[in-house]
Amino acid sequence: MVHLPEGNGGDAVTLRLGPGERVLFGRGSSTTPVGLRLGDEAVSRLAGEIRATDDHWQLSNLSTTHGYLVENPEGAGEYLRVPPRRVGAPIPFEFSRVVLPSRGETPVHLQVFAPDHVYLDPHAAGGSWESRTLTAYSLDETATYFLVLVALCEPWLRDRSPVAVPTTPQVVERLRGHAACTRLTARAVSAHIDYLADEKLRISAPAPDGAGRADRRNGKREAVVGLALKFGIVSEEHLALLPPRTGSAVPGR
Repeated sequence: MVHLPEGNGGDAVTLRLGPGERVLFGRGSSTTPVGLRLGDEAVSRLAGEIRATDDHWQLSNLSTTHGYLVENPEGAGEYLRVPPRRVGAPIPFEFSRVVLPSRGETPVHLQVFAPDHVYLDPHAAGGSWESRTLTAYSLDETATYFLVLVALCEPWLRDRSPVAVPTTPQVVERLRGHAACTRLTARAVSAHIDYLADEKLRISAPAPDGAGRADRRNGKREAVVGLALKFGIVSEEHLALLPPRTGSAVPGR
């Protein structure tokens, strides 16, 4: 899933790519069509390409002058640089920020959620690759999307008998005190929920006929929470990942 945040020269855009699919990005023109248009004069008309594979994604830097940075926002400053004219550079990060040089005050950037990373069952030992068991839901407990999932599940884990899942603004507020989430926005939380539902938990619950955008969003959050709790993907021990509660919040058991 590739997300172009609002403020990069236009409205926010989110694209989903299947294995082998690609999207071109750049400033674009009538003769140079691109899937993601970046409105900055320092960005080439055809700046680069993102291609999805089975278990990672590749970045091609089509600029002849500028290198691009690929940052791991959840990796304590981890990044790699893709030099000009580099084609098909494999990107290992599960969640990445592609940063391009800009003439503005802030760099132009794209967010990329990688294809699902697959892990072996931690209890499996020995045997051939064919005989080993893969985890059904391979989630990285150090990732921001997992913090979002824990925040969504928190009311149930604290036995508060909630009547509704936390809203996106409530999740933003709940995670604000976490060092990795000080700049977390509602749009970013929505993107993490989409990634959880569509890629990690593979939930395909059709929306009711006539359902509005808010109803579809609520249904997706409820489905994510229901599956995570039903299969024990999130448990009480994961509450320790959240920042301390303040005010009149009910403490954990």
